[in-house]
Amino acid sequence: MKLTVTTFQTLDGVMQAPGGPQEDPRGGFRHGGWLVPHFDADAGRFMDETFGPAEAFLLGRFTYETFAAHWPRVDDPDDPIAGKLNALPKYVASRTLRQADLGWAGSELLGDDVPARVAALKQRPGGELQVHGSAGLVQTLLREGLVDELRLLTFPVVLGTGTRLFGDGAVPAAMRLTESRTTSTGILIGVYAFAGRPEYGSFALDDSDAAAA
Repeated sequence: MKLTVTTFQTLDGVMQAPGGPQEDPRGGFRHGGWLVPHFDADAGRFMDETFGPAEAFLLGRFTYETFAAHWPRVDDPDDPIAGKLNALPKYVASRTLRQADLGWAGSELLGDDVPARVAALKQRPGGELQVHGSAGLVQTLLREGLVDELRLLTFPVVLGTGTRLFGDGAVPAAMRLTESRTTSTGILIGVYAFAGRPEYGSFALDDSDAAAA
């Protein structure tokens, strides 16, 4: 399976608590709900398309608990997002939860060695193994080179504080833009594939260039 990460972020890379003031106040974060005024029909269509090829989901503990409190209450099997989330397997990365704590049907703990378990899941045939939100899990998967594609919805907001997608210690990587869109409210949607290590160059003049000038 192809491992994809889809996340909402601000212009300064913050992905914490996009959906509401009480969603994630950890660290004294006071900007919860920054996504809501900008989320439009174009973004909704992209998200519906994104869930189409999903075969299973990987979620960090906090995102899992947030989703589990909401999506089982959306019981329309024709809803393109709720239908997938409620019906498909959900693998949870957590050091504190027990299997008995996972009340959402189809949920399973990944266990202690998350990278190894994820690598094994990727070997299975099928569509996509999708990660949504789950900042800590995403950063682990990026460090381990397990992410195949990033789908970033960047909103026209700057917050200055909050959990960022690329935190300190992010592994250097070159990216290749494979798709881009702009929505009616100015959300920039970019789909990126990994393209190995970054390449470097310089615009500095060497001695021969300086002499010719």
